[in-house]
Amino acid sequence: MATSGAGERFLPRSEADAIPFSFGEVPQILSRFSVKPDSQEAAEMARTLHVCEAPAAEGEKRWCATSLESMVDFTTSSLGTSNVRAVSTVVGMEGTPRQEYTLTGVKRAGDDQLVVCHAEPYAYAVFACHLTQATRANTLSMVGEDGTAVEAVAVCHADTAGWNPRHVAFEVLKVQPGKVPVCHLVPQDHVVWTRSLTFATYLDV
Repeated sequence: MATSGAGERFLPRSEADAIPFSFGEVPQILSRFSVKPDSQEAAEMARTLHVCEAPAAEGEKRWCATSLESMVDFTTSSLGTSNVRAVSTVVGMEGTPRQEYTLTGVKRAGDDQLVVCHAEPYAYAVFACHLTQATRANTLSMVGEDGTAVEAVAVCHADTAGWNPRHVAFEVLKVQPGKVPVCHLVPQDHVVWTRSLTFATYLDV
């Protein structure tokens, strides 16, 4: 699944930094990109700006990257090293139908600190990135009923005590914040950054 309305490409940093990027400047931004104020696209862009200006949760570090350079800078400064790697979910065939998958392997993809960047709906590529604590990432090898191979990234949050009690994860799992770890798959157009591992840990399933 891809994020509906997400920008297809990054702008160069010099160009992105010269464009207004704040909720208070929505009219000017919409005019610059010829987006109708009463359109769905305008509402999604305004929501993205609101998300980018929202305060970080306790223990969280946040940043909205409007260029690839700013994403890398935030990642390396947050993880404290330039030795990083990016992982994303990869589906072997476009247009794959909803189906059951068989899990064939699990590989560790990072330690307990990750930077997760979520693609956001906007006129150009914008990613809402945040440094997470007590979180781990794994890559899951799966095969669909039709033979489609998937390398999916899964993120597990060990500490959810500071999450909004109305978060959809708690509704689905019927649990309370801080009681159990919460794991989820990462959509194809999101990026998980980790410190580069000098070894890989494999688990057979």
